[in-house]
Amino acid sequence: MRYISTRGDKNEVSFVDALLTGLAPDGGLYMPVTWPQLADGWKARLKDAPYTDCALEVTRAFAGDDFSDDELQDLVQATYALFADPDVAPLRELEPNLLLLELFHGPTFAFKDFAMQMLGHLFDASLKKRDERRTIVVATSGDTGAAAVEALGGLECIDLFVMHPEGRISDAQRRQMTTSLEANVYNIAVQGTFDDCQRILKTLFADDEFRNSVSLGAVNSINWARIMAQTAYFISTAAKLDSPAAYSVPTGNFGDIFAGFVARKMGVETGPLVIATNKNDILHRTLMTGIYKIESSAATLSPAMDIQVASNFERLLFEVLDRDAELLGDMMNDLASKGEMRIPASAIATMRETFLSDHVDDDETREEIRATFNSTSVMVDPHTAVGLRAARQQLTDYDGPRVVLSTAHPAKFADTVEAATGKAPDMPARLADMMDAPERLTTLLPDANVIKGFIASLL
Repeated sequence: MRYISTRGDKNEVSFVDALLTGLAPDGGLYMPVTWPQLADGWKARLKDAPYTDCALEVTRAFAGDDFSDDELQDLVQATYALFADPDVAPLRELEPNLLLLELFHGPTFAFKDFAMQMLGHLFDASLKKRDERRTIVVATSGDTGAAAVEALGGLECIDLFVMHPEGRISDAQRRQMTTSLEANVYNIAVQGTFDDCQRILKTLFADDEFRNSVSLGAVNSINWARIMAQTAYFISTAAKLDSPAAYSVPTGNFGDIFAGFVARKMGVETGPLVIATNKNDILHRTLMTGIYKIESSAATLSPAMDIQVASNFERLLFEVLDRDAELLGDMMNDLASKGEMRIPASAIATMRETFLSDHVDDDETREEIRATFNSTSVMVDPHTAVGLRAARQQLTDYDGPRVVLSTAHPAKFADTVEAATGKAPDMPARLADMMDAPERLTTLLPDANVIKGFIASLL
């Protein structure tokens, strides 16, 4: 399996090269040269199989010959060994044809664990084979950072720097990162927004001298292996259901919903994929108007979605532009210089064949948390509530199963959930312990040069 950049670099790279570098040298994102197809009979074969069988099939398809089958089996088993539910990604029916896909049973109680645990094992195995070391820098809107600390903390071949926007994530999300005792973990509170963190990350990668001097790598969803790992739960869910499902996905950086698109490319039949956004509804506006225009990022009850520059949207653009890297590069340059880009009408029309979208404000989010609890006794976090409300509003005419991705444990947003329901969610012991533990973090300005200096001073 070979990978190419969305920006036109003609040099094809292996899976491991794409894994370890994260971002292509020309600033693009890696994509497979061709889409692997699920083997005939996949649905019957995976219907009652353990989740790890599905994850292995997907990983094998995208990793190619870079790992032996025995290595991949061991890696996948280790990845999901710490998940609390035996089904790993269980389905819970809320009402007829409305189901939650629970993705919060991993060690940090958020969907990011599905990909990050796998990345940790992939990085460890790959770097040991090559006798190399990497400096990993992460930009997080909350859950990615915690998952990265859990997966990469303590690995001898990695130094991990995690940037989060100061004051814009929940206490539980912050403490899952800052209470780590691992010597290779460094937390940075950036005095800005998540988009500032993401901009800094891309600036670091664009600086060839710095990138090479610290052996920079990425585990944000710009890393293709993240998308690969998340694709597995769309396929596993499709195998369990008797008819094609529509999916409503709480969406910020576009990685999770793009994994659903990848599953379709691999041969999975689905209904619409609903882009569920909060007040930061740039993707909803784009699908409606064909213009991707950056506005200021607002702080909301669903902070993991408080994003204006959705990095993985570039991967979808690459596909709907028929992989015209030159055109895509021009559009991305417009976005960087003008703060907006116009998407060709034919490309928007192609998107609308697969995607629907909606935006859900904080009042609607609170009401959805309250209504779901009152009618089902099930507590949902604010991101899941956005997905639920979008499903109810956009999929009213869909006759098949409607699956909402439940992306975080409600205890990670306990104050919001309690305010909406009148009852505090049960706090997992591991989260409760973190709430009183000492924190380690450094507060820095949202300046790439400041971040560079901080990283260089510790290596």
